[in-house]
Amino acid sequence: MDRKKLVLLVSALIVAIGTAFVARSLFAGAAAPEAQAAVAAAPTGPKVLVAQRALSPGTIITPDALSFQPWPTDMVKDAYFIEGEADMQKLIGTVVRFAVTAGEPVTQGALVSPQDRGFLAAALTPGMRAITVPVSSQTGVAGFIFPGDRVDMMLTQSVGGEGGALQVAETVLRNLRVLATDQATTQEIVDGKAVPKVSGTVTLEVTPRIAEKVTVAQTLGSISFSLRPLADSHTELERAIASGDIKLPDNATPEQEEKLLKAVMAQPSDGKTSYVTGGDVSRFQRSTVPPAAAPAAAAGPVPVSAAAPAAPKGPTIKVRRGSNVAEEPVNGRRGA
Repeated sequence: MDRKKLVLLVSALIVAIGTAFVARSLFAGAAAPEAQAAVAAAPTGPKVLVAQRALSPGTIITPDALSFQPWPTDMVKDAYFIEGEADMQKLIGTVVRFAVTAGEPVTQGALVSPQDRGFLAAALTPGMRAITVPVSSQTGVAGFIFPGDRVDMMLTQSVGGEGGALQVAETVLRNLRVLATDQATTQEIVDGKAVPKVSGTVTLEVTPRIAEKVTVAQTLGSISFSLRPLADSHTELERAIASGDIKLPDNATPEQEEKLLKAVMAQPSDGKTSYVTGGDVSRFQRSTVPPAAAPAAAAGPVPVSAAAPAAPKGPTIKVRRGSNVAEEPVNGRRGA
């Protein structure tokens, strides 16, 4: 091989090797360091009690409303409920004093226990009132009404009149929230089941106007309750939309409908009522209000001056004299 060609070949080889090293260095320097996903370290502090959902004022705490979750040690405050120090069972049945957002730690001042002063006032929804109604095993659904349930109020009365009374049962109020039975705001649980208890009184959450209606209803007849289902019913939503209580947006999502339904279910109603008369139950009972009894006749003879003039006998004609109209018998003489 020619020496000149050999030198050129060696030179080309050296250039190629140098170019390869330079290119490798450039690619290695230009490549950005691979981003490492920062893995957030799980809190290693104690577990504190947090709200599992948004809790509005007046909410009665149930087992599914709260849970313990790890919390950073440097963010734990003395007012928090700490696992191992707080008894979760003692918090069941307490009432939320002010709003708590979902995932927020619950402070000791946010809950009011039944033994605390102002417990019932805290359990009331803003703008509502509490009223107590006496019940029995028959009128109180045999003790199956528990705090937190919702009931309808029925009034049974007898409307008197000549020829027999009219028996009527009327649903006067709907969707009333039960705050307490007797003086208990929680239900007794044995082996995971609620124990029915016949109560003497039921305390209800009502509006100021409904409170007045409940007071009057107790003077008209006997009061009884019918228990409403816990599950939401779209029938209630349809009724509220038809009555104009709420307006459903166009193309509303199922979540929006559920929110509106819950808002409707939370409000007591004293609107249109339904009723049943004795005639709807038995053919031998009345279905209409009986006529009023005639007033008793006054004792003693009626004075002649107060007696009404006797009606003319036989055919008569009407005679107008100025603005006065008199009825005169035909072919007869005018009376004195």
